[in-house]
Amino acid sequence: MATENPFKTILKTLEKPNGGEFGKYYSLPALNDTRIERLPYTIRILLESAIRNCDEFQVKSKDVEKIIDWENTSPKQVEIPFKPARVLLQVPVDLVIDHSVQVDVARSENAVQANMELEFQRNRERFGFLKWGSSAFDNMLVVPPGSGIVHQVNLEYLGRVVFNREGLLYPDSVVGTDSHTTMIDGLGVAGWGVGGIEAEAAMLGQPMSMVLPGVVGFKLLGKLRNGVTATDLVLTVTQMLRKHGVVGKFVEFYGEGMSELSLADRATIANMSPEYGATMGFFPVDHVTLQYLKLTGRTDDAIKMIEAYLRSNKMFVDYSEPQVERVYSSYLELTLEDVEPCVSGPKRPHDRVPLKEMKADWHSCLDSRVGFKGFAIPKESQSKVVDFTFHGTTAQLRQGDVVIAAITSCTNTSNPSVMLGAALVAKKACELGLEVKPWIKTSLAPGSGVVTKYLQKSGLQKYLNHLGFNIVGYGCTTCIGNSGDIHEAVASAITENDIVAAAVLSGNRNFEGRVHPLTRANYLASPPLVVAYALAGTVNIDFESEPIGLGKDGKKIFFRDIWPSNEEVAEVVQSSVLPDMFKATYEAITKGNPMWNQLSVPSGTLYAWDPTSTYIHEPPYFKSMTMSPPGPHGVKDAYCLLNFGDSITTDHISPAGSIHKDSPAAKYLWNVEWIEETLTLMEAGGRYKSEGHDTIILAGAEYGSGSSRDWAAKGPMLLGVKAVIAKSFERIHRSNLVGMGIIPLCFKPGEDAETLGLTGHERYGIDLPSSVSEIRPGQDVKVVTDNGKSFTCTLRFDTEVELAYFDHGGILQFVIRNLISTKH
Repeated sequence: MATENPFKTILKTLEKPNGGEFGKYYSLPALNDTRIERLPYTIRILLESAIRNCDEFQVKSKDVEKIIDWENTSPKQVEIPFKPARVLLQVPVDLVIDHSVQVDVARSENAVQANMELEFQRNRERFGFLKWGSSAFDNMLVVPPGSGIVHQVNLEYLGRVVFNREGLLYPDSVVGTDSHTTMIDGLGVAGWGVGGIEAEAAMLGQPMSMVLPGVVGFKLLGKLRNGVTATDLVLTVTQMLRKHGVVGKFVEFYGEGMSELSLADRATIANMSPEYGATMGFFPVDHVTLQYLKLTGRTDDAIKMIEAYLRSNKMFVDYSEPQVERVYSSYLELTLEDVEPCVSGPKRPHDRVPLKEMKADWHSCLDSRVGFKGFAIPKESQSKVVDFTFHGTTAQLRQGDVVIAAITSCTNTSNPSVMLGAALVAKKACELGLEVKPWIKTSLAPGSGVVTKYLQKSGLQKYLNHLGFNIVGYGCTTCIGNSGDIHEAVASAITENDIVAAAVLSGNRNFEGRVHPLTRANYLASPPLVVAYALAGTVNIDFESEPIGLGKDGKKIFFRDIWPSNEEVAEVVQSSVLPDMFKATYEAITKGNPMWNQLSVPSGTLYAWDPTSTYIHEPPYFKSMTMSPPGPHGVKDAYCLLNFGDSITTDHISPAGSIHKDSPAAKYLWNVEWIEETLTLMEAGGRYKSEGHDTIILAGAEYGSGSSRDWAAKGPMLLGVKAVIAKSFERIHRSNLVGMGIIPLCFKPGEDAETLGLTGHERYGIDLPSSVSEIRPGQDVKVVTDNGKSFTCTLRFDTEVELAYFDHGGILQFVIRNLISTKH
């Protein structure tokens, strides 16, 4: 059982400069251990949490020692507990806006209101459930729809940096149910995405079990050149880190170049952590952080407390003082002057293309075989011109023509410099007489209402509106695949003529099929570049030598004619982004909005399940649950329910967006064979389960990439899937599978279903010991098939705690049994 904290002797009082005290805190310097000075800042945060929560039950003194000795223990893959300060839940469509509501009225001034009304119409029941929860549970804040995207709200409003709870000071930290929770790392708050199932357990007081990570030190030098944006920087960093290999690691940025990066630039880099594979991309708190806190309306007293605490506990970076050399697991270095304008695509976020090479790269993609960098378009079809009629006017479509141009909320709209930069591009284009072709689906979905305020104050929103970039809402849109329909005439021209149409978006994910079923080429770009490509109407252009279009006097207009200088951008940011904007925007979180406030919800601490609901049902996970854990299970004579290749994402296997009826996924779902019958996937899984057959899934590399989703793990569990055998897993999805009691297995290096000659028509057996004490993380497991083939896999339960979850049938069953036993 829990005991008194053994570290109570280092509990110190933090005095205010003019008398009185801020509160008490656990002092790392008071440990008098020279190893702590060398620790990365990210590890110091883990250390403080372990010390503060040490009870010799959930968190033990030996866990504290493991963290202090990080330099020696991290290469050994040791396990530690971590209790985050808070949990950030994002319902399947955010707490802030429904993914499925988008830009159907993009060119209307009333787009935001129309989308909001449609959102409430579709999601009234869901919002009612959330509103009930905000009153039924203690210490739960619900951010009403329409406030902004969850990561931006977290950065501008929810992030504390330092907590003061009942007089105890400690660093803010957060785990969230979206992989891009990492955006908060730009604020010096340790945060990353976890499976929603794991987050639910953390909310119920369970420490998270994690492997003590290695930390990559990323040194930044110099400053960005004129015309280079934060997006160019983040795509460069993503490519470097992806090549270096940072899966399961923290990345910590440092160096003299840090002072040249605004907080918004840092948040842009931190946001992309899932794309480069790291758990976190962390920026320690310094004077830039404090300036941002002031800009976003945090009080002077709070900022003074934050600085005083972090300085006292050796967690603040002051670049005016000599820097103590910290130790990192490995090192990278980037001189910011070397960053050049770029985009990323056409199918993956880490396939960076320098802007000057874009046209050549595009033609290479047309030529190359079908893959991440290829479309295999025959030479004779590459220059085809397709005529179609758009609103009675003859128009033309070519390979590489842009049909979607979206400034999206996920990565870049935290950043005033790129947002106002995009608006300046629009202003220059309008003044020169450039137009966007009317069939290109344009949209602007900021992450925060603050963006609307500073675009309006700057006087630049009208130019974006003129080009079709009206504000359509504040949340996930095109990046998650909910751009709305492309005009029927354009869609027909694409499908009937095998046109590789393009989407350009300022998002963070561009997997094929994610943005839109009809855009096979999808490029990530800065907001100003999104506007530029919308104006050009094609990705098949060399911006250096070819005109972007013709002006009102017939004169050729080039990219350089519409691109603003860094000084122009800085000037408008300085005059247009003001603290009062943040304060006014976030009053809505406490005041709500009329549609939210009018929602009528039942009172009481138990939710009244509606058996007639088509949306919210009582979860079935605990129906047959007993007080005794069921123990580990193997797999016997299992059918293969699905046989996947590489890079199958949770967007493919979870219903976040609509599945196009003509897509490969839809065709597959409607053609899963059961002897002579054709069944949907759900029918096939249900049939296997009802007849008592186990099922498994075979998959390739990076299985479960994409935005993390509980249902990508809950759905298979409910269908009776007992194991997934993959070449490799995305971190959060593997955790979600474990949380639902599904066995994750990895093929050995160099092997996969294809090399082993597996077709998916075999029956599979996986033998595991009947006692969890006989299973160890990462052990070899033999898989046998009914046709005589057998092979060895690696068991991907990564910690002892995950094995305990498996013993209980899942993480939620584990937590409930523990809660009940504790109460008794």
